[in-house]
Amino acid sequence: MAIRYTLRQIEYFVAVGDAGSIAVAAGRLNVSAPSISTAISQLEDALGITLFVRQHAQGLSLTPGGRRLYKAARELLEGAGALHAMAGEISDQIGGPISVGCLVTIAPYFLPELRKAFEEGYPSAAFRHEVAHQADLFRMIRGAEIDTAITYDLEIPKDIAFEPLADLRPYALFAPDHPLADRESVSLRTLAAHPLVLLDLPISRDYFQSLFHRVGLKPRIADRSAHLAMVRTMVANGFGYGLLNVPSANPNAPDGKPLVFRPISDPIDPLRVGLLTMRTEMKPRILQAFEALCRDRVPPLASGRHPVQ
Repeated sequence: MAIRYTLRQIEYFVAVGDAGSIAVAAGRLNVSAPSISTAISQLEDALGITLFVRQHAQGLSLTPGGRRLYKAARELLEGAGALHAMAGEISDQIGGPISVGCLVTIAPYFLPELRKAFEEGYPSAAFRHEVAHQADLFRMIRGAEIDTAITYDLEIPKDIAFEPLADLRPYALFAPDHPLADRESVSLRTLAAHPLVLLDLPISRDYFQSLFHRVGLKPRIADRSAHLAMVRTMVANGFGYGLLNVPSANPNAPDGKPLVFRPISDPIDPLRVGLLTMRTEMKPRILQAFEALCRDRVPPLASGRHPVQ
């Protein structure tokens, strides 16, 4: 029996099934929406079955038959990936697809450099990345949408493994004319008396507020933002001090105004950054290679260019 569909069409079908939208799937795969739409139509013609119900307001949803074929399609893609990995092992080359997730707040500081180094070292690899919040990273790991993720060691489920790579210690940042900017370090008690511009993301806000709560203090939250760049810019413009733990080689806010970085003098547990993977006895060689790269590159990225002196 002749096979009238391609693995590319199957890949697009699974991507749309995951996303529930052709536009979202197109963005994730970095291809045009019309290309995906055409591939889905061709696959439906080849299989003789309608895969999706098209709803203008809610996007696309799998038909009952589409749901059954979706599971088989995922298994087919996994088998194709395993075949590629086996071929690489036979030829002693590391290549094939790898999908890496990263926590949204730290992605700009780690992911681009790691991806560039990996693609230069393994030109046969097909690297794809996703930037997401913690809960979404857990979901994507479990759903095999990503192979690994770079994130913090917070609220890690028991079925997901975490390998620590580096510690990220918190620091305070100020505008140069802030009353605390000329100090070599600052205590939490001193900071608590001044207005704080809080990075308002689930993990970050809970972590920074817990630093004060552990020593019986409460920060004076003057303003907040879910965007790291906005926090830096508000601090540089005198709305308060900030608390961060991501590395940065840039001493200025996005608007060009200078910032001053100071370590916190209290003994504080740092956040750990590391790799998430599903607990399994066997990992593809390409994933092992990426993990080895992270062990080598992440520690200096986390500390070697840190602005606190």
